[in-house]
Amino acid sequence: MTWIDAIGWAGSALLVFSLLQARVLRLRILNTIACLVLVFFNAVIEVWPMVAMNVVLVLINVFFIVKLLRERHDEAVYSVIEVDEGDGYLAHFLGTHEGEIAHFFPEFFAAVTDASGAIDVRHERYAYLIASGDETVGAVVVRDTGDGVAQVELDYVTPRYRDFTPGEFVYRRSGLFRDRGFRTVLTAPGMVAPYYERLGFVRQEPHWRLDLT
Repeated sequence: MTWIDAIGWAGSALLVFSLLQARVLRLRILNTIACLVLVFFNAVIEVWPMVAMNVVLVLINVFFIVKLLRERHDEAVYSVIEVDEGDGYLAHFLGTHEGEIAHFFPEFFAAVTDASGAIDVRHERYAYLIASGDETVGAVVVRDTGDGVAQVELDYVTPRYRDFTPGEFVYRRSGLFRDRGFRTVLTAPGMVAPYYERLGFVRQEPHWRLDLT
């Protein structure tokens, strides 16, 4: 096998791998890189129809990558819907994604839900669904711990939208918390926090803390 054959195989493998990605932005980026590799490969071996096809695919991917990045923090793209903590659809959403939620929030189901999978209403909690169009992309559940503190018990986003952190729109709209009398929001202990600092949260072990000034 020559070095150019190796490049061709590598580009093809990356192209296939990109199609296995659940995250839309990651899929587009990996697919673009694969197409660029294949543009080079096919240009070297002078297969011009394949060069043209991959160039077009690169342009299409770049268009959607730019569009996705522009919408990443656009409040018009996402809706935050407050639901009753015992809401049936919320219970369905949590049950559908139970495996991942249990992985990232191992104490959530044991501490928060009852035997039916619905949120235990014996404690004062507030639940929010995040939607993009008619698709539910995430859920945030907070508990009133007293003294004006809202404790986040769940901040879950489906894999497809995980590159876009739509949960941030719950915290941006601080009126959702202020109207309940909250002055402080604390994230769940031990939570991976890739985007909280951008929203004004500060690290306060074992939480991230947001003061609603």
